[in-house]
Amino acid sequence: LMKDAFYSNWIAPLGPHVDAFEQEMAGYLGISHAVALTTGTAALHLALKLVGVKDGDTVLCPSLTFSASANVILYENAIPVFLDVHPESWTLNAEALEIAIKKYQPKALIAVDLYGQSADYNTILELCEVYDVAVIEDAAEAHGADINGKKVGGLGDAGIFSLYGNKIITSGEGGIITTNNHALYEKMKYLRDQSMSLEKRYWHTEIGFNYRMTNLQAALAVAQLERIDEMLDKRIEIFSWYHKYLNNINGIKLNPKSENYKNVYWMICVELLNLSEIERDNIMVTLNDKHIDSRPYFYPISEMPMYTTVNAPVTKLISERGINLPCYFDITKEQVVYICKELKKLL
Repeated sequence: LMKDAFYSNWIAPLGPHVDAFEQEMAGYLGISHAVALTTGTAALHLALKLVGVKDGDTVLCPSLTFSASANVILYENAIPVFLDVHPESWTLNAEALEIAIKKYQPKALIAVDLYGQSADYNTILELCEVYDVAVIEDAAEAHGADINGKKVGGLGDAGIFSLYGNKIITSGEGGIITTNNHALYEKMKYLRDQSMSLEKRYWHTEIGFNYRMTNLQAALAVAQLERIDEMLDKRIEIFSWYHKYLNNINGIKLNPKSENYKNVYWMICVELLNLSEIERDNIMVTLNDKHIDSRPYFYPISEMPMYTTVNAPVTKLISERGINLPCYFDITKEQVVYICKELKKLL
């Protein structure tokens, strides 16, 4: 597919592979429309524009997420309000959400499917419909995750996925925005191409963005999408290995598993329940000395210097004691056994 894209001379943004990827992604997710973009962050930004977020509007967002989920709110000079997460799912706490909606009367909510675990959209969508709050699904880390068999990405007003190099499927860099709303779909295509008029070339009726995916990237994305079930099956298998060797160890808590929710395990997550942040960091250093890579969980967004600090004790606790362990596609069971053995020694 990459060779075909190259020799077709469709190198620059847009092209037949972009069209194919958008159609196949929409079909895979079971939704009406998908639009390919440069990054997941661009998709989030465009989603805020599409649901009408403007200067001074309030946008809700969980405190436990990657920074892009929050940064796009400031792109539009909106006001971010960060919410604590549920201790079991690590996604938005429904009780905190309802309180925040009543207090801040937000224009929109960015709900995050963290590390491959879907947010509680049953509750989220019900609350946001009552209070007329737009819902943006940040499914950047959750390709293929579902609730009761329905894949994330088509549940809210708009959904987004990242195609960065470390995601479940990748185009090296890239993103996609999804919707079941045809009017929003037409606006997505318009805004990503500098808001150029379809009737009068090089005529722009409003400020747009250069958010178009290249045909070469899309060719890679199509090839990746063809293998997504294989990739998801492997991630589930990798998690089963970790679960077998770590699940019954005192002081360890693995990725959440909720009934009727399909977790796609973008990361293998381990909470070290009895350790401080310093002790957690020391374990990561020692693992690295044994040639085992690990990463900390995301830091609370609300503690970063460009944002207003809020009280999010669950987010803070989870962040301080969590690590991500290796889960790349070619990892073997023997390697996972070695990782688990060394981690148990340190505990």
